[in-house]
Amino acid sequence: MAVGAWILILVTLMNIWCVEPKYIIYNTTSKIVPGKLNVHLVAHTHDDVGWLKTVDQYYVGSNNSIQGACVQNVLDSIVPALLADKNRKFIYVEQAFFQRWWRDQSETVQETVKRLINSGQLELINGGMCMHDEAAPHYIDMIDQTTLGHRFIKREFNITPRIGWQIDPFGHSAVQAYLLSAELSLHPVSSNLLSKLLFTAKVGFDSLFFARIDYQDRAKRKDEKSLEVVWRGSKSLGSSSQIFAGAFPENYEPPSNFYYEVNDDSPIVQDNMELFDYNVPQRVNEFVAAALSQIQHHLDVFPSEISVITSLDRTMNAHALRAWFWFCLSHGNKPQLNIDMLDGRVNALYSTPSIYTDAKYATNEAWPLKTDDYFPYADRINAYWTGYFTSRPALKGYVRTMSGYYLAARQLEFLKGRSKAGPNTDYLADALALAQHHDAVSGTSKQHVANDYAKRLSIGYEEAAKVVETSLASITRSSSKTDSGNKCLLLNISYCPSSEADLSNGKNLVVVVYNPLGWKREDIIRIPVIDGNVIVKDHRGNEIESQLVPLLNASLAIRNYYSMAYLGKLPSVTPKYWLAFSASAPPLGLNTYFISSGKQKAIAAPSKNQVVYSSKEKQKDVIKVGPGNLKLVFSAKQRKLIGYINSRTKVKETVRQSYSFYTGATDIKQASGAYIFRPNGTNLLKPDQQALTVLRGPILDEVHQRINSWIYQITRVYKGKEHAEFEFIVGPIPISDGIGKEVVTKILTHMKTSKTFYTDSSGRDFLERIQNYRKDWNLDVNQPVAGNYYPINLGIYVKDDDQELSVLVDRSVGGASIKDGELELMLHRRLLHDDGRGVAEALNETVCVQNKCSGLTIVGKYYLRIDPLGEAAKWRRSFGQEIYSPFLLAFTQQEGDGWTNSHVSSFSGMDPSYVLPDNVAMITLQELDNGQVLLRLAHLYEVGEDKDLSVMASVQLKKVFAHKKINKVTEMSLSANQGRVEMEKKRLVWKVKGSPEEVPKVVRGGPVDPAALVVELAPMEIRTFVIDFK
Repeated sequence: MAVGAWILILVTLMNIWCVEPKYIIYNTTSKIVPGKLNVHLVAHTHDDVGWLKTVDQYYVGSNNSIQGACVQNVLDSIVPALLADKNRKFIYVEQAFFQRWWRDQSETVQETVKRLINSGQLELINGGMCMHDEAAPHYIDMIDQTTLGHRFIKREFNITPRIGWQIDPFGHSAVQAYLLSAELSLHPVSSNLLSKLLFTAKVGFDSLFFARIDYQDRAKRKDEKSLEVVWRGSKSLGSSSQIFAGAFPENYEPPSNFYYEVNDDSPIVQDNMELFDYNVPQRVNEFVAAALSQIQHHLDVFPSEISVITSLDRTMNAHALRAWFWFCLSHGNKPQLNIDMLDGRVNALYSTPSIYTDAKYATNEAWPLKTDDYFPYADRINAYWTGYFTSRPALKGYVRTMSGYYLAARQLEFLKGRSKAGPNTDYLADALALAQHHDAVSGTSKQHVANDYAKRLSIGYEEAAKVVETSLASITRSSSKTDSGNKCLLLNISYCPSSEADLSNGKNLVVVVYNPLGWKREDIIRIPVIDGNVIVKDHRGNEIESQLVPLLNASLAIRNYYSMAYLGKLPSVTPKYWLAFSASAPPLGLNTYFISSGKQKAIAAPSKNQVVYSSKEKQKDVIKVGPGNLKLVFSAKQRKLIGYINSRTKVKETVRQSYSFYTGATDIKQASGAYIFRPNGTNLLKPDQQALTVLRGPILDEVHQRINSWIYQITRVYKGKEHAEFEFIVGPIPISDGIGKEVVTKILTHMKTSKTFYTDSSGRDFLERIQNYRKDWNLDVNQPVAGNYYPINLGIYVKDDDQELSVLVDRSVGGASIKDGELELMLHRRLLHDDGRGVAEALNETVCVQNKCSGLTIVGKYYLRIDPLGEAAKWRRSFGQEIYSPFLLAFTQQEGDGWTNSHVSSFSGMDPSYVLPDNVAMITLQELDNGQVLLRLAHLYEVGEDKDLSVMASVQLKKVFAHKKINKVTEMSLSANQGRVEMEKKRLVWKVKGSPEEVPKVVRGGPVDPAALVVELAPMEIRTFVIDFK
């Protein structure tokens, strides 16, 4: 996000020596002067890959009625400006723009740029395709988009970015600190752990800089001189993954009154002494005062050498960039007219964050320790940026779905062999990378930009689906490609043309079930069918248990409306049922199932399947549902959930679930909007008078609830599963009353949770949260709801002395525990006012069909489970992986029963006798352009999280790649842009004040023996390898 005046900032402070007089020559020598206050002037862009305009519009400079911004002009201007003076320096971040620009340049310009990069005048920092958000993205997406940028930089320039530069995301995650910053570089070997070398995959950053931290936190840190810290983001990895991190004293713009851009009113420097308005002494004094003010927030006194960093942000408004460099500090060497000012205490120099980092490191100082994260973020009173945790939930869900699909598609691309001629997964990779931008998946762009992100994902999906088709056809040795599911992306709205086939003519529907996990897996498949007279057989020809679930009106209405909205036409047929059956598949493998016409044994007709409880009938008030160990208890009279019973674990708990909405504040001083969550009262939504509808069967039970005219819920309990699945249909949220609404669901129990709850950090570690409390400062509570909201990508839980209540999600949402024993998730938002943070558009999403528009309806899921204390992590971690990486379904039709004779019906990409350990996930398996294979393995558990699984794990690469012969395994950085050995030599080790002892000591997996080829992973460790095969 770049707002208003910030567009007028970049490279501006250099303009304090503006207006090039005829005879004055300036000294621009860039060097640190010992014993002085060295002010590092960092010239940089802040180029959003979409926000007010689309990524294309920003690049070419079109649609300037919204915002005057042209990124290619910025990049075009940098080269001659740097060539004009060898002392000038510039940093660039967003690879999505840079790579596009690079491809358009001549060989001559490319060679010039390479020289500028090699000389250090132009530095590529951060290095990802975008400056990703840190609340809404999943950590796998963060890694992927960073890898995409880092590998390009390595390939083209043979360099590795050193600095993390996250200056605009709206709060900062612990995962960003230890995984996407510190973990991107290797730590040194600890002398007392030589027997277990601390080898791990990291990216290669020496420091991390950012701007947005809570205004109360910033004030305290400025007062205590603790804006710069050593950030230790992981309790499992401890000091081995800490990083030097600095928050700016204000935002990422220059000091006030030093904005130099078109139409800005900061006084320009007039250095011609013949002018009546000559003002050099005044402006120099003002600059010195600004520098001294900034240093007050870093140190109490001036030591012999100190450095501060001054950001000169220039946000995409390129038309004056040449002028800035040309007029500012541009001509050689005239003594004492450089910024060597007043009594000589201040020296200003062109610099970069790398130079600044090295200057800080050279002081050999110890720094305050920071743990946990920088969420939630408020920039002033009553202004918590916690609404965007949920904003645009459809886009968030789409991004998450495509992320899981991309992971599976890359695996299949590897199993078949990457095609140089195409199709491939590259377009989807690029689209997902853009979608991680801090105004994309965050939901904080304009609507037309959000549409652009979705369009790119759709195009990428279509291309990747071709890869999946050809790969599955190759694996199953099919002469006809399977339908890889591109017609079933709308399965969440009950639309899947592939499964809605007429089987009365004797054809079989072939369902190929691919499992992208490294474990053998069993799950329930649900697909719509048009006829109830069907049976399901496995690949051995055995009929398996299945169940028909009637497709009720609420689901059909969503199906018809959104099929018309997305496809421009109504479905040609109307299915009557969901067909449910249990499917299994080996790790990185597939099994095949056959659906044909026949009489169901278990359930012959919907009348036997469907049990409807009506409040008008004489019946017991208590309704128990669930075909297995788990029973949910509902009250027929109250029409809601009241209890949870697990006969296996002996857990029995009063549980109530409700829906409500917060009224979005409309205060002109601070409204609720795309970024800001500012509630103005809570409204409980009582269920309609309609009776509960309960559908029972041998595989699953369903409870249908009409909450009101615009909220519908289906609760499912599966045989063999000990969690409940809640599918919600929310929308269109009504606004005819002029009230914006932020819809939440609440889970209420009698648990005594001591105001404490836990949320994940980017889908990885779980962090402790305490209501109305911050570890780093005494919180002044002004928003008791919004100020307790945190981003959730995996889940949220509470615990007491006996049990744990966990809720997992299918996309990024905001959540909290506002009262003891309660959890709440924000599911959807529709607001009528802008919140004043630059997007200049109310968060009012609509869908139009035949020129008639209504509010967006969201269909999503969350999952609930209660476990005995200490036993919940297994479910959170293993089922969390299943949510992220669902079965990939592919369909085709076949005459008769000849499929199994002519096709491979069951396949495992690994040794059939081998599975990954329960605590390890394969998060990347990708064939690269050069034929090498990129492999990432992640330990899923934290230290002490589970008594059985928070231990060292081992993966046998020979069995993972049983169908290939490994020639060489090279351990790499997390972003795969440099080898482990190379990184070891470059790591900076920062001192921490007090040097607190770590208990227990951090242990990492050891080096990979080239003969045994066994990879060890310690808790929370991720290791990255490039593999060459014979």
